[in-house]
Amino acid sequence: MRTEVIEIYQSGKGYKAISKALGLQRTTVRAIIHKWQKHGTVVNLPRSGRPTKITPRAQRRLIREVTKDPRTTSKELQASLASIKVSVHDSTIRKRLGKNGLHGRFPRRKPLLSKKNIRARLNFAKKHLNDCQDFWENTLWTDESKLNYNNLAKMSGPKFLQSAVKDSLQVIANA
Repeated sequence: MRTEVIEIYQSGKGYKAISKALGLQRTTVRAIIHKWQKHGTVVNLPRSGRPTKITPRAQRRLIREVTKDPRTTSKELQASLASIKVSVHDSTIRKRLGKNGLHGRFPRRKPLLSKKNIRARLNFAKKHLNDCQDFWENTLWTDESKLNYNNLAKMSGPKFLQSAVKDSLQVIANA
């Protein structure tokens, strides 16, 4: 966009014509042209501020360690950098990783299946692969739900009759 502003400006158009052609504010067009005249470029210039303590070598090391083991914590990475004499806060490490597209995320949850369960699921799927629609309509599907067949049939009325109360045992242990 900035280079387009400069190209149109060099072809002899004014601020107003450029702003209408590109849909930009006139002050934005003026700022881009002034920056180009002063610095000879339209890219973002380096800003003032404290230079980073993480060297390019340390940054490559961080990225390599995180891609090798994504569960590495920022505290572990901090200790790793301390071994090469780079002392930074763990939040600095997280920010630097974030700038490189490596953000902290919780791992996706999946069911913990044994080899036996995996085999049983596969066999079930193969066995019922060609079953008719009627079979599947009469199948009860649950998602880790508990089915109770022998629930207490309780009428409304007194809440604490012996037949309507389940004894509870509480154990308080001091560790």
